[in-house]
Amino acid sequence: MKSIQIPETLKKLNEIFMQNGFEAYLVGGAVRDVLLGKEASDWDVTTNATPEQMMRIFHRVIPTGIAHGTITIHFMGSEIEATTFRSESGYSDGRHPDSVSFNATLNDDLSRRDFTMNAIAASLTDGKIIDPFDGQKDIKSKIIRTVGNARDRFLEDGLRPIRAIRFSSQLNFEIESETFSAIKLPEVQEKIKSISMERFRDEFEKILKSEEPSLALHRMEDTGILKEFIPELAECRGCEQADMRGFHEFDVLDHNLYACDGAPRDNEIVRLAALFHDIGKKEAKRVEQVEYPKGSGSFVEQIHFHGHEHYSAKAAKEILTRLRFSNNTIAQVCHLIEQHMFFFEEHWSAAAVRRFLVRVKPECVEDLFSLRIADIYGMHRHKVDPMNDGVQKIFILRERIKEVQSKETALSLKDLAVNGNDLIKAGIPAGKQLGFILNELFQCVLDDPEMNEREQLLTVARNIANKNV
Repeated sequence: MKSIQIPETLKKLNEIFMQNGFEAYLVGGAVRDVLLGKEASDWDVTTNATPEQMMRIFHRVIPTGIAHGTITIHFMGSEIEATTFRSESGYSDGRHPDSVSFNATLNDDLSRRDFTMNAIAASLTDGKIIDPFDGQKDIKSKIIRTVGNARDRFLEDGLRPIRAIRFSSQLNFEIESETFSAIKLPEVQEKIKSISMERFRDEFEKILKSEEPSLALHRMEDTGILKEFIPELAECRGCEQADMRGFHEFDVLDHNLYACDGAPRDNEIVRLAALFHDIGKKEAKRVEQVEYPKGSGSFVEQIHFHGHEHYSAKAAKEILTRLRFSNNTIAQVCHLIEQHMFFFEEHWSAAAVRRFLVRVKPECVEDLFSLRIADIYGMHRHKVDPMNDGVQKIFILRERIKEVQSKETALSLKDLAVNGNDLIKAGIPAGKQLGFILNELFQCVLDDPEMNEREQLLTVARNIANKNV
């Protein structure tokens, strides 16, 4: 392709550059995405104007990275990152260049970029493509290749190998063999170890948004990156779980990765929960010999993982805390993992459904159902059949929950017709017993919602208090 269509906003931005005697080019991911036939959302511009000159010719500017020649221009409702042509040298901290020169050409600027597919520019004047490293060829071939020597590129910034793997998953591209081999070099591995947890987490979150995170996570395993940053997950390799019952065909690691694939792409909480939901199986695994078929005198191995959800939630909390996820994300993910082994039968009473809602929390129910479906997908990596017994039970339970929620039902202590102050006024002293009595009243109401009436509850409270005197 010789040129691309330049958006009107960028054309008008370019007019201001040109009126002041400067050149400007669209670069990086935006050009790559347009060449892939996608709509570009983030616009990065490179120019021969210095940050100071750009700050003079544009009204609304934020000096986001002025030491490295980068500012953010607020223009026609868009935020456009603009960087002066630059060349770089020395990366002693494995992230930032030791020196930056703004006495550079467009080709100098493109040559410092990570991958050929990101080292393509397009003139804001006419959309003409400038592609000194054959990035278009690699895009067409679906190849990720570094600009220049892969080892040198990766030693400049330890995040670049992870970016290569992330792009491979996002774009469904292969990593060129020499580029992939360079990731495994001992010195590159050391450089990767030097990046912060926050920078790894940011790439990890982008991987989770890809169509099949397992593609990147398998490559992270192959290159040792998974073992470095999430060793608990890597250690699930070889933990077999298939037995004569046919529930699983993958080991625990692959099951977790494929369950993550099966979780909703736009729901990070469920994807994280799916990725870690069985991570505790390696601690919980037990194998017993059972007669099969019964009466045959032949014995086979049967594998059990009783209580693995508790081990998994504990490990997930440690991992997510280490990766600097928010406390809210950690709490939600761990709650789903703790509850993912829920067992529902159609003969459940309305009281049992209410107790399920109290245990799981109404706002978490749909995420838990999504996790269960992802778990089913991860067993065999097949599209989940709506007629699957587990899926049918979810449909039935969902309807039962709607029925319960359609009635005025107390699903928490705050929904009770009485509170602690009411009990104190009724003569029940404050203290541990008060909390115990409130919980007993709540259990009564879960069994029989019609009990949620002030005078009835006060009578029951007094009876409990008198028994405990």
